[in-house]
Amino acid sequence: MKMVLFLFFCLTGLRGLFLYADETMPMALEVPKISSLAAVLMDATTGELLYAKNENYVIPPASLTKLMTIHIALSEVAAGRASLDDIVALPPESWASNQPRGSSLMFLNVGQTVTLRELILGLVIPSGNDAAVAVALHFAPSIEAFAQRMNQEARNMGFIKTYFVEPSGISEFNVVTALELAQFCCEYVRLHPEALQDFHTVPMFAYPKADNVAERYRSRPETIVQYNHNPLLGTFEGTDGLKTGYIDESGYNLALTAQRGETRLISVTLGATSSRERNEDGIALFTWGFEHFHTLRPIPEPLTPLPVWKGKTDEVSVIPSEQLEFTTFTERGHDLRWEASYLDPIVAPVPVGTTVGELTLYDSVGELKRLPIITTTEVEEGSFFKRLWDSIRLFFRKKE
Repeated sequence: MKMVLFLFFCLTGLRGLFLYADETMPMALEVPKISSLAAVLMDATTGELLYAKNENYVIPPASLTKLMTIHIALSEVAAGRASLDDIVALPPESWASNQPRGSSLMFLNVGQTVTLRELILGLVIPSGNDAAVAVALHFAPSIEAFAQRMNQEARNMGFIKTYFVEPSGISEFNVVTALELAQFCCEYVRLHPEALQDFHTVPMFAYPKADNVAERYRSRPETIVQYNHNPLLGTFEGTDGLKTGYIDESGYNLALTAQRGETRLISVTLGATSSRERNEDGIALFTWGFEHFHTLRPIPEPLTPLPVWKGKTDEVSVIPSEQLEFTTFTERGHDLRWEASYLDPIVAPVPVGTTVGELTLYDSVGELKRLPIITTTEVEEGSFFKRLWDSIRLFFRKKE
């Protein structure tokens, strides 16, 4: 029986994903109780929404803003326009002493030498607002210009409600929704997978070191050691990112990612009243998500070319029309098998991308996924004699 996905809304504003397959499957999964004002749990690979609460509420992201700042910096590196080993100038606006009261800091100061790599570590681990300013002014002539770039990047990703006025998250006029931020985190992990190991799982950050300060201070650089704020690192299996955040106007925010086996989940919780509540919500979402869902990546046998009638060529290559990654219950996906069915006959002309069949995936319970089979090449009409000859052959073929 074909699986149907639908979203169930209840009076509390909670939303969960429920999968109906047959009588052997649960009719509805009991969703976790989340205290944060807004929350989302998502499959990072497929983008499937597994849980949502007030996912479209607009809330200041606080230091989760820094994920967009890091994304822009890493995108510049990926494009070859910057290097992680570049030395970044530190204008007065970036010095720790010039940051707003209450800022988290990397402790940048006049006369220091710092690389882009160190600044990104300073953004991730101590969540330095000074590091955010330094990165922004490295890639734009002003904070306002960098914020415009952040907003353009958000628009390019399809986000409507996300908006930034500065790169650190200190302003309450930066806004996101839990849904858009979770979608951004999926894209961030996809585009910058190396960042998880290189930055987000690093447990501590010591700065400034002797190499960062002027020569006369190298014997006593006054290094400050700070530790990664992510509460699930080393405590919840598979956690390797991403970021915490807090300002008075939003409360306690948390963006997390964890991977177990082939399944990577993203959770976003916004507006918790305490760090303990925020942490408990993240653990509850991940525990529930990994218990009930997993990502399947089934690989079918290569599809053989199909015969084509009345064409310049006698066959056409075909492939499945969609990615073969999807989210399903942990109870599903065992003893997989594929069945393919095709149109017959396939008659030229056949444009590229023509649907010529259907591929269905089954497990031990029943049908799991169905997707079209499409052509990968064009087959033009054959000559008059080829069309005539194939018409005769088809006529007698139908008589059989």
